[in-house]
Amino acid sequence: MASAELEELIVADAEVLRAWLSANHATSPGVWLALTRKGGTVTTLTWQHAVDEALCFGWIDGQARRRDQETSWIRLTPRRPRSSWSQRNIAHVARLEAQGRMLPPGRAAVDAAKADGRWAAAYAPQSEAEVPADLLAAIAAVPAAQAMLDVLTKGNRFALIHRLNAVKRAQTRERKIGEFVAMLARHETIYPQKAKPPHPP
Repeated sequence: MASAELEELIVADAEVLRAWLSANHATSPGVWLALTRKGGTVTTLTWQHAVDEALCFGWIDGQARRRDQETSWIRLTPRRPRSSWSQRNIAHVARLEAQGRMLPPGRAAVDAAKADGRWAAAYAPQSEAEVPADLLAAIAAVPAAQAMLDVLTKGNRFALIHRLNAVKRAQTRERKIGEFVAMLARHETIYPQKAKPPHPP
């Protein structure tokens, strides 16, 4: 099993996934969903297929991991009430609405996000996200932390940005910055990565 708490789901294509979500979106805690890899024959389901169907039912994609040569796993779960939205998913919702594919559960998640401000506060995609100035300044003051920042993978850099920007209170933000600086100074990361500073300062 890919995860003890969630079942594994392998479906043939997006149509079957849509049918599964229609029957289970309101009761399932989520699944590890199999996606095709290049040359795979187990399923034709792609990441974009999974994201589209998830959004239609108020679900969200999450962690991905390798399954075998032909498939990978992606974590698909109901969206939590206070979960943040990405600008990319907002664009996907607009496309799905234009295509007439959005469904009431998905619209309910959108309406809730618009009502409490999460829609307007949607974060930029990883390719466009910038490290906040206050975090940059704090890291720059600690050479060991700066050395680790310089070799962070895109995923780990984005994780720092996203987690800090999700904080609402100034006091909590300051504490988080301190925690992130200390973490980087220890040459630790949110997600595992092989790259480390060549010569620790």
